Parts: sequence; structure tokens; C-alpha cells
Amino acid sequence: MTAVSAPSPTTSFDLGPARALSCRECGHQTPLAAEYACLECFGPLEVAYDFGRIRREDIEAGPRSIWRYRGLLPVPSTVTSHPNTEPGGTRLVEADRLAKALGVRKVWVKDDTGNPTHSFKDRVVGVALAAARELGFTVLACPSTGNLANAVAAAAARAGWRSVVLVPSSLERAKILMTAVYDGALITVDGNYDDVNRLAQELAAEHEDWAFVNVNVRPYYAEGSKTLGFEVAEQLGWRLPEQIVIPIASGSQLTKVDKAFREFASLGLVEDTPYRVFGAQATGCSPVATAYKAGHDTVTPVRPDTIARSLAIGAPADGPYALDSVRRTGGAIEDVTDEEVVEGIRLLARTEGIFAETAGGVTVATAKKLIETGQLDPDAETVLLITGDGLKTLDALGDRVGPRATVPPSADAVIKALAD
Repeated sequence: MTAVSAPSPTTSFDLGPARALSCRECGHQTPLAAEYACLECFGPLEVAYDFGRIRREDIEAGPRSIWRYRGLLPVPSTVTSHPNTEPGGTRLVEADRLAKALGVRKVWVKDDTGNPTHSFKDRVVGVALAAARELGFTVLACPSTGNLANAVAAAAARAGWRSVVLVPSSLERAKILMTAVYDGALITVDGNYDDVNRLAQELAAEHEDWAFVNVNVRPYYAEGSKTLGFEVAEQLGWRLPEQIVIPIASGSQLTKVDKAFREFASLGLVEDTPYRVFGAQATGCSPVATAYKAGHDTVTPVRPDTIARSLAIGAPADGPYALDSVRRTGGAIEDVTDEEVVEGIRLLARTEGIFAETAGGVTVATAKKLIETGQLDPDAETVLLITGDGLKTLDALGDRVGPRATVPPSADAVIKALAD
């Protein structure tokens, strides 16, 4: 793996409180730039900060989007003055009926289906675009399992940028159409996500003006997931949940929500109370869950085979760090079958009126399994992250749902059908 640099402006970068890129393996620090691998050990880089004084009232006075947390993100202070899709500010639902069905005391559902392209990926792309603009890029690009493709294409259109999006040709048709409608360059690739990701890395090395959000600007992009953790804590009344269940694809979202909780606590914005992080995977692509159960620190890549395609990353870059977060907080990682995924989707829909995509089905079904196996405390307050809209993965439901009956236009026929 080689680090890729974008064109360098003559002035220093304004990325807010970000001060450097730090290697997650050896700790070596690199000046802010479009780098994603440590030049000393080739470990992954993440953003290091010098936070100023952050007050609750300053956050609460900000816009109802992720930009209320811009003082905690690697973005210019003027980010809100540029065209963007205004992601974030999604609802936290008190899910009492779901809690009753699961047999637990209290459940909250963080419903990120309300984002501009109906998934949490709008958050990470918003941060990536703001950083990419400051770093001198002119094209927004990505390899994707679907939701990221939608978010990149929409964000580029809103900003007046060109977009280049690469997806597996087997991707759900709804996600392909939702990307194509923004009229960017959408390329389908014969292969799985890991094949597409390798192709993106090659292209990033050849096209210095292309910001591949999850490749050469990944350290900035990944920080966008912190806003999920920030919002959950703020919406709970400035406190941390006792337990949280998070779906795992690359593992980045889980590690960044954990990072968000730790940053809020270190800044005195919330009380530093214990919390446990749980990871959720589909059995057909569960390399991190397999490593967790085996007690391993490394993750062995797999070839994905699951209906939960948005989580179908066989070689998760942040898998080892997700293991660290889960073990440090006393959580666990579990996996569920495709049949359980569909039942999770239906359970959330019929109890709370929230239609989640397959990743949401993984989260709900995993929570149910964790409760049944005694790994998740039924008396502790639990948050479930629902990260995408079910309209994107209708095919997963197949013929499992449909009308009760088809009748002639007669009241008696309706009553009879209801009785039957």
C-alpha cells in the first residue's frame, strides 16, 4: 500500500481543530495532507486534534445537522457556507414496543434513514467533501456497496463537482438507480466490493485530483461517523448510553462512535460513564465476528455471501480496531443468518414503523440474539443504530410480505377477507 498525495496549495490547510495525522499502529505523526498510510510502518492514519474549549451551549446553538459539531471535526470553520447536503440531525426514537418484543427495559433506535440519501453515509461524505475541497481536489469518487455511492453522487451534484463511483455489478437495482439519477459517472464492476476497492486504490494513485472518499481521504471521511455518537449522546440529554449495537462493514463506524463517546467525555460534555459496544454482522460476511469468537486479534478475509450487501466487506480495514473497541468496553460481536436479517427488518417495522434496509435487520436481529444468549443486559438502556432505508433493499424481502388478499370492490368481500 502506498500513500497518495493530492495537489498541495501554497497556503496551510484550514481543517479546524485537526492538527496532524497519526498512525494507529506506531503513533508516527504526519502533517495534514491527503495521506492514508503511515510512511514509517504503512499502518492506517487517523486525525489527531487540538480541541479548543467546546461548550454544550455552543453546540446547541449550531445548525440542526452534523455541522453543529464542526469544532470536533476535520473541516474548515466556514464549512456551512459551501453547498452541501446538510446531513445529520436524525431522530432518536424511544422504541418501547420493540423493547417489549425483545424483552428488555429500554431501547432507543437511532434512525439514520432520514438523511438526504437515506443512510448514514451522507455524514461521512459531508466531512470528506469539506476536507477534499480544502485539500485541493476537484473530483469526488468512491468504491461502494451502495449507500456510499448514493451519498457521493448526491453530494457532488449539490457541490457542482464531478463524481466517479465504482460499485459491484451485482448491487441492488434500487441503489444503482439512486446513484445514476444524479448524473455522475457510475461504473459497475464485475466482482465483489473487495475487487472494486482494489481498483479504486489503483485509480487514486493515477488521478491526483480525484478524492476517493474512503481511500486517499479516508482519515477525514471516517471522522464523519463520530457525529452519530455525538448526536446519540446529545439526544439522550448529554449522557452516554449503557449499551449500543452497531453494524459492522469495514468496522470504521463502530470505532468512530466509540471515539465520539470518549471525546465527549474527555471534553467534559458528558459524564464519563461506562458503556458497552456491540458489533453486528451477517453470517455470510462475518470475519470480525469470527475473529472475536475465536479470541483472535487479526481478521481473516472472507468472500461475502449475504443479502446484507451494504455490510458485505470481506476484508474489513478497521476490523482489528473494532475488536479492540468491543473488548475494551466489555461488549461482544455476533452474527445472524439472512433469514434472521429479514425477521429483524419485519420486527422493527411492525413494532416501531421504521423500515430498515438489510443492515438494520442485521442490527435488530443481532440485538435479539445477544439478549437470548445473555450477552446483552436486558436491564440496561440500549441504543440500536439503523443506518439505511428499507426502500433500498426491497429485493431482500422477496415474497415474504405482500397483501392479505385480493378482493372485488365490495365491503362484504373486505370483511370476509379480514375474517379469513
